[in-house]
Amino acid sequence: MHNKFNILLINGPNINILSLRESKHYNNININDIIRNLRLLANKLKVNFSYFQSNAEHKIINYIQQSYNNINFILFNPAAFTHTSIALRDTLIAVNIPFIEIHISNIYSREYFRNYSYFSDIALGTISGLGSEGYYFALQKAVKYLLNK
Repeated sequence: MHNKFNILLINGPNINILSLRESKHYNNININDIIRNLRLLANKLKVNFSYFQSNAEHKIINYIQQSYNNINFILFNPAAFTHTSIALRDTLIAVNIPFIEIHISNIYSREYFRNYSYFSDIALGTISGLGSEGYYFALQKAVKYLLNK
């Protein structure tokens, strides 16, 4: 049993309304389906899984800070904060919790301002453009990383 591992998924702004967003980028994906499937996968992998989403940068920062002593790994879709948030970057560096950056759409094939991430260089890895499957790959990689640590 590996449930000593606590893995946290954090989603940034507008992921809560994913099914309403541009279908050419998001294929009407429903975040509730993703969370349900991640919980099932986490159970199968025998790890603890928790989830947090906010449209407010300061709430995400506070949540990461509060997770400092009880989260082993973060799955992080910063959404639009990817391209703007030095404050979130500084928080992740400070708490030093390993994380994978996840993007449902391919941020490098979209508008030019989406081509830069404040997180990719400090992340264990980045998954971009694989749709909802990116979340599942990230969870599997996080567990493998923790088991080999």
